[in-house]
Amino acid sequence: MNDVPRSFRGNSNAARDIAHHLHPYTNFKKHEATGPLTIVRGRGVYVVDDDGKEYIEGMAGLWSAALGFSNERLATVAYEQMKQLPFYHAFNQRSHEPAINLAEKIKSMAPFAASKVFFANSGSEANDTVVKMVWYMNNALGRPEKKKIISRIKGYHGITVASGSLTGLPVNHRSFDLPIAGILHTSCPHFYRFGLPGETEDQFTTRCAEELEALIVKEGPETCAAFIAEPVMGAGGVIVPPKGYYEKIQAVLKKYDMLFCADEVICGFGRTGNVWGSQTMGITPDILTCAKALSASFLPISAVMINEKVYQALMMESDKIGTFGHGFTYSGHPVAAAVALEAQKIYDETDLFGHAKRMSPTFTNHVQSFADHPLVGEAMSVGMMGAIEIVADKKTKASFDTTVGAGLKVATHAQALGLFVRNMGDRVAICPPLIINETELGDLFGRLHQAFDGALADLKSEGHFKG
Repeated sequence: MNDVPRSFRGNSNAARDIAHHLHPYTNFKKHEATGPLTIVRGRGVYVVDDDGKEYIEGMAGLWSAALGFSNERLATVAYEQMKQLPFYHAFNQRSHEPAINLAEKIKSMAPFAASKVFFANSGSEANDTVVKMVWYMNNALGRPEKKKIISRIKGYHGITVASGSLTGLPVNHRSFDLPIAGILHTSCPHFYRFGLPGETEDQFTTRCAEELEALIVKEGPETCAAFIAEPVMGAGGVIVPPKGYYEKIQAVLKKYDMLFCADEVICGFGRTGNVWGSQTMGITPDILTCAKALSASFLPISAVMINEKVYQALMMESDKIGTFGHGFTYSGHPVAAAVALEAQKIYDETDLFGHAKRMSPTFTNHVQSFADHPLVGEAMSVGMMGAIEIVADKKTKASFDTTVGAGLKVATHAQALGLFVRNMGDRVAICPPLIINETELGDLFGRLHQAFDGALADLKSEGHFKG
């Protein structure tokens, strides 16, 4: 018993968590040995653990808490809605005012001519819904073979069976028997990693578009229905495609009558410097999914917005069959919808998107300040999201062996310094709440510099870095 950490003994939070709670994205064996870090409260951009230690939440939780971790208005709206109508559904032509108001609001904000809004509960559910809508639409149009959906290597679109298949990361496929049939993956538009020697960014984007077209031709254009992309890749490493990439990709899709599905789960609601990442990157989608900052992450809710072409096909087929046989008990849940609508009001009243845009140059300067660090190969950002790639050799771009865990070392040092960031392999992501101010940003990046220096010292002492 003396070998068990004190915090794991008896009836502690850690002991009960280990005994009862199965965590997402977790090494279960490691969790049994080291236990959880339990967060008990939040204030602005800070969260506090059960030992009283405060952390800057440099990832806004999971790319999502735009308003940080405390807001009386949202708490009050949730309480008032709970008292009035704590639950109702949207099946069989039922509705309620919070869902109607929210649909009207976000449709008015759409970066394309949106026709209708469908609600779900997470980004994964929203993107899963997109897959089914695309299939349903093409059956309605008499094109039963036109069903394949193309995603990208390193793209992230969720973890349900369909959305997990769209995701282009090995860890989300291994041992899950994914991807399912009909889901394809094309090139990742990361010039730093995948540009060829002597290739310009323009040549690289042309090659990406050509590789997409070659895949469509190989599979048969009559079988390829849609392309899905995050305007800026999130969990794949905060990858910002070079200028001109989406213009060329959209030309290919138009040529072969394929839909563009924009996954705005992370990029939506001010994260990239505009309301939508599609606006930042020059995308005109046919379908758009959003979640996370839709409600500032105070309650689970997501949405799928579709254009009139998609809606007309869904409408015709639902009339033919008698129903659109898809939906969730909590689609447009009244409390979640009321909170999301209030979050949008707060965004408007405080000019949060404008604030984020004004803070973006400062954020970019902080990210770029890592470019000369001995461990850094690339420092990339757009709006208020960025990533710093750790390399073993700056000249050759050679990576550390995965067993070294260089990115994890940075994240671990950061946590010890009271900062949460996220390492995706050896790319370290930063995505703070949009309410963060200049002083807090300086503090965040000051701690991150210390974390990089600590990781460098570790790597040198372990003999992994001699630069």
